[in-house]
Amino acid sequence: MNAQQRLVLAVAVLGSFVAFLDSTIVNVALPAISRDLGGGLTTQQWTVDAYLVTLGALILVAGAVSDAYGRILVLRIGLIGFGIASVAVALAPDPTVLIIARAAQGAAGAFLVPSSLALITATMRDPLRARAIGLWTALTTGATVIGPLIGGLMVDYLSWRFAFVINVLPIAAGLFLLTRLDLPGDRIRPAGTRIDWLGAAMCTFGLGAAVYALIEEPNAGWAAPEIWMPGIAGILLLIAFGWRQRTVPHPILPPALFHRRNFTAGNISTLFVYAALSLNGFVLAVYLQQGAGLSATLAGLASLPITILMILLSSRAGTLAGRWGPRVFMTAGPLIMSAGTLLLLTVSAEFDYWWQVLPSMLLFGIGLALTVSPLTSAILGAADPAQAGIASAVNNAVARIAGLVPIAALAAITGGALDLAGFHRAAIVTAVLLAIGGLVALVGIRNPRVVQAEPGP
Repeated sequence: MNAQQRLVLAVAVLGSFVAFLDSTIVNVALPAISRDLGGGLTTQQWTVDAYLVTLGALILVAGAVSDAYGRILVLRIGLIGFGIASVAVALAPDPTVLIIARAAQGAAGAFLVPSSLALITATMRDPLRARAIGLWTALTTGATVIGPLIGGLMVDYLSWRFAFVINVLPIAAGLFLLTRLDLPGDRIRPAGTRIDWLGAAMCTFGLGAAVYALIEEPNAGWAAPEIWMPGIAGILLLIAFGWRQRTVPHPILPPALFHRRNFTAGNISTLFVYAALSLNGFVLAVYLQQGAGLSATLAGLASLPITILMILLSSRAGTLAGRWGPRVFMTAGPLIMSAGTLLLLTVSAEFDYWWQVLPSMLLFGIGLALTVSPLTSAILGAADPAQAGIASAVNNAVARIAGLVPIAALAAITGGALDLAGFHRAAIVTAVLLAIGGLVALVGIRNPRVVQAEPGP
């Protein structure tokens, strides 16, 4: 990489790191927030859900705005907005202000990850792009390691409020580095570019209503009017949005994107892989505490090998995918994870982490490291650089929604109880989802022609 490309990578990492760090810190802080502000379980739920609803609702619009107005501008807006919202969360005097501030954080977060990846895609070509995405994956994964640690230390020795203010440091660093970037073309809005604001509203409210229904369904059930009404309204709005995108001159979501084989196949694979990741993460964390009797700390540390392997191997996997193509990695990675998940069937009433869980975590970590960077690179590489923002936003939206669906269907998957039998059923479903994701990649992904990147100074 040349100097500007290294700077692009640093900015992209910091922009995404902020969002990932916050999402891991908040779970640790929830009990303390409830004790301090009151509101019980409702406050805890909406501290998480308010962020997810606005993030899911705005992510496609943010991607389109990034393509139209420039990634640097959108990243700057996202970082400033996230910083202000983080301070508002830290100063919240009651649950209402806290939840509103968390919703604002989600809105700002929608502008961060797609714009960060779009910046990499717009300034690099394979195999350099694949290597950069591998480095991005490895470095941002570090947030999942230090997030709970920072959050725990802040909550135990200072206050949960400081756990949110810590975001200000990487935000300040990211804003400073943005001033050092010299990408003149990113600041120029293409001639004739328009934002379909009616389509943007349809997309935002459609995704927001659908995400809300998926999040709240486990609490009230699909028969509740407050669930099925926004659910149906969201689906109808998204259908109308899809129809509109085929007729407007400047669509937010260009239908031509889905004519790209790797883009469509990659997102279908993402749907199955990320549904499996969400199901496995949730079920494992809950069962290790309620079924195996581990403490919350030990249950969190149980999956630490996955994170370590991601940090160690993601960059290398991205480099090799840029050289050999993503197909073999996107096929082998999910299949290895599927085999690792099936090892959880060895978990018995006489629990032993080292023989029953650790082998699964090791295989799962290797498979995940082989999958994520090549998957992201294949999807973004299938889009034109001018559409990198919306391409990244689509992939992020698919991953987010895929993560919500299995949680909403958890009772059906586990048979109504997360006992040992329910845990085994969830492991089988997870393995099947991962295997399907790998097979989709095998059939659908094609290795693109690799163009040798020009060496930088």
